[in-house]
Amino acid sequence: MKSIIITGASGGIGADCAREFLEAGWRVGMLARRAENLEKVAQGFDNAVVLPCDVTDAQAVSTAFDRFLEQAGRLDVLFNNAGMFGRAATIDELSFDDWKQVVDVNLHGMFLCAREAFRIMRAQSPQGGRIINNGSISAHAPRELSVCYTTTKHAITGLTKTLSLDGRPFDIACGQIDIGNALTDLLQGIIDANPGNPPPHMNVRDVSRAVRQMAELGPEANVQFMTITATKMPYIGRG
Repeated sequence: MKSIIITGASGGIGADCAREFLEAGWRVGMLARRAENLEKVAQGFDNAVVLPCDVTDAQAVSTAFDRFLEQAGRLDVLFNNAGMFGRAATIDELSFDDWKQVVDVNLHGMFLCAREAFRIMRAQSPQGGRIINNGSISAHAPRELSVCYTTTKHAITGLTKTLSLDGRPFDIACGQIDIGNALTDLLQGIIDANPGNPPPHMNVRDVSRAVRQMAELGPEANVQFMTITATKMPYIGRG
């Protein structure tokens, strides 16, 4: 049975991806802070491993990955997904705590999870695996009032490229998926607040299938960067 850890698996894209891989028969480590939400997603699946964890806590991340390894035997894929947007404001209206909260989750958290995955994949036999980082459309073209989020997502692109290079000797591939306007509870709230002018959006299951496509590639192939977005979403030129 192939194995994957998905961070931020308690809701949104992470939860839907967890269901996609569970239904496909993978051993799925579901990592997020909210244990009760993870249990709801895992209900009915005996191939789910619930891993309550704060991705900003280095020791907790290490413990969670080791717990998964004890049950699964190896780690084939990490979907490094956990993230947050933060408060929408111009930079002069943001406190250092506003900035630090987003950086801690989106950058430090993804670093910590990638580090644990790389460690396991390098040491296991047969050696290797795959890390898929959740970037964002904002890793290329920012939205207004998103300085914290946009800065961290640009940094994730650097993380992806570096892991791709450093992983080559150990058969560890790394790619990035940049997602725009998937219909999650968060986006549904925006739609409900703007019923007369809803933003273009796509089914979140399309995102999950794309992540699975990346995950199921043979070790000799890698999707370095994939962009999946609602067809009519303002992105190219942001117009």
